[in-house]
Amino acid sequence: MKTNTYVKDLKSQSEAQLQESLVAAKKELFNLRFQNATNQLDNTSRIKEVRKNIARIQTVITEKANAAE
Repeated sequence: MKTNTYVKDLKSQSEAQLQESLVAAKKELFNLRFQNATNQLDNTSRIKEVRKNIARIQTVITEKANAAE
């Protein structure tokens, strides 16, 4: 259920907000990878979660682009 509400929130955002969310998620993923490499990361499952969120954001962006055509 949590992912369903996340996707609904993404679909209600504008194109610019989605791009900002994508940039923020990619920065978070970079920071998580960096922490993992230096053995400072406790919750490694967060990396997988952020990767899936990035894919969700990109999917919504693609859907909106295809709907605009």
